[in-house]
Amino acid sequence: MCRLFINADPTLWQSQTHSLRIDGMVTSVRMENYFWQLLEEMARRDAMNTAQLITRLYHESIDAGHDLGNFTSFLRVCVLRYQALLASGEIPVSPDVPINSLDADAILEREQAKARRSLH
Repeated sequence: MCRLFINADPTLWQSQTHSLRIDGMVTSVRMENYFWQLLEEMARRDAMNTAQLITRLYHESIDAGHDLGNFTSFLRVCVLRYQALLASGEIPVSPDVPINSLDADAILEREQAKARRSLH
């Protein structure tokens, strides 16, 4: 089992720092290359570059009242959530389907219903 992870391309877990500007402020985000690759994939689906996606995630999270004390962790969780939604079929595998075209409320409702069922 572990060979699937250990023998993977080691560049996936090497970290890289990207600088970007959000609301006129320059910030740096350091994450493993694998996270950067998936953020790029997510951005492409909605015809954005990675910096644009990160900025949008930041603004929408602030607008929702979230405290982004650890913004890098927030981005990692967004990527992991993206993969989980792909695996569950909530996000189509085809990169031609933009994420912003999906019915987020319906997806969230199905997730909540599933979580409630698993508690019983």
